[in-house]
Amino acid sequence: MYPVIFKFGFIQIYSYGLMLVFAFWISVFLLTRQAPALKVTNDFFWNLSLVILLAGILGARLAYIALNLQFFLDNPQEVFMLWHGGLVWYGGFLGGMLSGCVYLKRKKMPLLKTLDLIMPYVGLAQSIGRIGCFLNGCCYGRLFIPAQLFSSFGLLIIFVILRLLQALPRRQGFILACYLIAVSLLRFIEEFLRGDSPRNFWGLTIFQVISIAVFLSGLFLWSIILKSAQKTRENA
Repeated sequence: MYPVIFKFGFIQIYSYGLMLVFAFWISVFLLTRQAPALKVTNDFFWNLSLVILLAGILGARLAYIALNLQFFLDNPQEVFMLWHGGLVWYGGFLGGMLSGCVYLKRKKMPLLKTLDLIMPYVGLAQSIGRIGCFLNGCCYGRLFIPAQLFSSFGLLIIFVILRLLQALPRRQGFILACYLIAVSLLRFIEEFLRGDSPRNFWGLTIFQVISIAVFLSGLFLWSIILKSAQKTRENA
């Protein structure tokens, strides 16, 4: 593994942080190409993404600390050492989603339409970020299984599929629902390959339990969309 990409004197460039920065930049850069769909400037997506990023990192770190509370009580200096790894995706997703929704509401932007535009690029950012996990050596798999690369490839496929779906006629919220279903299913499968998560819930990890909840929420949103479409056809 290569946790440090570059080192010169006291200057160190960590692979994990570098990939997070790259994931953010490339994903938002591509996302800005969707600006005409909302009739906004590129700055709107950069500002929104920055809000989501900061809240996401905070949520991801707090979730990791909560799951490893004793370690951080014994080593409080580790709380701010993000370059050592230690971000829980679901915590980051919750923090980023809540902050993003608040931001969109304050800007009076259409919530579901905007989220539908964003979600494929969230998957792309995850895919790139998982490469950072691989280089850092965190989120590791069982012996000889590079779980991080499996996750990265799966997320890249999800990104491609969601982008293709964006080109099709659809109701608002459909892309968001597909993202929730696909990402949670991938994470549920990935956990069987991981070697760093205890199976304390009837043979499942805590992240598999969360994945089930996210999967069901995606199905629930999908069912609402289908019922809405059916009512529209009936009233036509």
